[in-house]
Amino acid sequence: MGAIDLHARPSKDFEARLAETQALLIRATAAFSPLTQASSLGAEDVVITHLINALELDITVFILETGMLHPQTLELLERTKATSRAAVNVYRPVEEAVIQFVAREGQEPMYRSIALRKACCHIRKVEPLERALAGQKAWITGLRREQSHARAEVPLIDTSVERTKVNPLANWSWGDVWHYISVNQVDYNPLHDQFFPSIGCAPCTRAISLGEDFRAGRWWWEDENAKECGLHLKQDSEEKVNAA
Repeated sequence: MGAIDLHARPSKDFEARLAETQALLIRATAAFSPLTQASSLGAEDVVITHLINALELDITVFILETGMLHPQTLELLERTKATSRAAVNVYRPVEEAVIQFVAREGQEPMYRSIALRKACCHIRKVEPLERALAGQKAWITGLRREQSHARAEVPLIDTSVERTKVNPLANWSWGDVWHYISVNQVDYNPLHDQFFPSIGCAPCTRAISLGEDFRAGRWWWEDENAKECGLHLKQDSEEKVNAA
């Protein structure tokens, strides 16, 4: 049974949520230019990219190719680049920084300490993110309040951070996301069919079991309070290294 069969159960007010999201994206395009979408190619992000393309909005999409993504994610990246109306930009870590880090700490240092995991995230995700956001007035994410306790109060538009963050799916449920994917036949990462609700780098992502938290498959060896990579903290400029 695939992810659509398991999860595509829309909320009673799904149509209102969809209309809210569409209106928000249109309004954000007018208010925040240039504007870009950060996509991990997860279920939420492919929905947003589909909406951007369907609405023909002047929004670019960027993807952080960390060098440690699953093959399925890389294949979806290529399909997305080939089919998206919106420009899809790929940002990679600085090669020399990766070479030096791996030479010093090994291929999978993230399992040895939280500090090393965060250092890896900084090189592969946070620094490329800073380049991706350079010159942008705001950025769009797939954050939803339902995803975790840390994200329970995510606003539709967050102006409390260094660069305005637009979260068009903040009010959506997981069932809403998959209903949209099903109805619109949106291409998605097949790892979702293997019980990966949240997909990041291959060494740091696993499938979850029935009853586990939505993000239990991310950095599962760490304490719950440490489970962020540096991309979505309140104080963007000072605390990026501590959040994902």
